[in-house]
Amino acid sequence: QVQLVQSGGGLVQAGGSLSLSCTASGIALTFRTIYWYRQAPGKQRELVATINRDGSRNYADSVKGRFTISRDNAKNTVSLQMNSLKPEDTAVYLCNTISGGSAYWGQGTQVTVSS
Repeated sequence: QVQLVQSGGGLVQAGGSLSLSCTASGIALTFRTIYWYRQAPGKQRELVATINRDGSRNYADSVKGRFTISRDNAKNTVSLQMNSLKPEDTAVYLCNTISGGSAYWGQGTQVTVSS
């Protein structure tokens, strides 16, 4: 059974930092494309960061230069380091991967940035 379990997040003041982790069981994240999305109330889900199978990374313009996605193969974990956080980064963050035609999601983690 595939599970993605998220940790991290919380409440931080604007300008602060938070880190999110997404740890997989039942599936190896190595050589898989992993996505971090976020969803704020009343807004569409937004793709924030991607780490591709070859290790290359992509970021939404809104987070470029502030967020970093990384993968730790030994821990079967993908992390999202978020620096210089802004109130508009407030959202539920979700990790995602696709395997065998099925999409797997983490449980979601609330990130709240106060002004």
